[in-house]
Amino acid sequence: MPNTIYETQLQSFKKLKQGKVRDIYELDEKHLLIVATDRISAFDVVLPTPIPHKGMVLTEISNFWFEYFSNSIPNHLSQKTVDEIGAASEEHEQIRGRSVVVEKTQPIPLEAVVRGYLIGSGWEDYKNHQAICGIKLPRGLKLAQQLPNPIFTPSTKAAPGFHDENISTQEACNLIGSELFGAIKEYSLQIYTKAYEYARKKGVIIADTKFEFGLNTDNELILIDEVLTPDSSRFWAQDLYQIGKSPVSYDKQFVRDYLEGLDWKKQPPGPNLPEEIVAKTSEKYQAVKDLLIV
Repeated sequence: MPNTIYETQLQSFKKLKQGKVRDIYELDEKHLLIVATDRISAFDVVLPTPIPHKGMVLTEISNFWFEYFSNSIPNHLSQKTVDEIGAASEEHEQIRGRSVVVEKTQPIPLEAVVRGYLIGSGWEDYKNHQAICGIKLPRGLKLAQQLPNPIFTPSTKAAPGFHDENISTQEACNLIGSELFGAIKEYSLQIYTKAYEYARKKGVIIADTKFEFGLNTDNELILIDEVLTPDSSRFWAQDLYQIGKSPVSYDKQFVRDYLEGLDWKKQPPGPNLPEEIVAKTSEKYQAVKDLLIV
């Protein structure tokens, strides 16, 4: 597909990892190059069809939020720019506008999920148990209703090909230690609340999101990976929002909804996406970027 990057092939650097969306290269003993491709995943399966401009949108939005929260929590962005890393001239076409140079960190093996509304797996959990991840909630809540307060519901960070799983507070503390868990929970709720207030003024509801954290060489907790993008968050159109109805979204829920209508077992290989779904998804990603970043 023209104007898309599905997978990078950089000869100037050693590729360390290929994630669902990002290709990661080692620059030196202290720095990594992270390239956001146009791949898209759903139900933990990478689909074969890229979404035009997606990687650039994710990079721009994440960089905006990293800067927005830089006085609250440090992040993994380096002072080095992509232009300074010595990539071959022809490789710049693969990485321009979709790459960041970051400090190496020790990632925390936990997805830091914050939920502000009742949707997705949280809605299913609530219907069955009147709780989400063991956190009891009031009776009578409806689909897409705002929770009395945002809740922190951690999950495992699964290896490629496996599914993330919601875990309890105690299980998370057992995994990473209670002190580190407490710090991550506090940061996550603070970041979500501040971002939520900002986005509402732009006509966007952040229904839920997930963060990732790491420890730098000084053993300091920092924000890593991506922040509040359409891949890691549910963004809803505020003017179209109604309790009890599945909201109009600016994220990959649109793709999930399409896939739910197929006879597909949510196992690799993923199905190809039709042109209209690809175009609409690209449009949604760019629309929320334009709303949030002005």
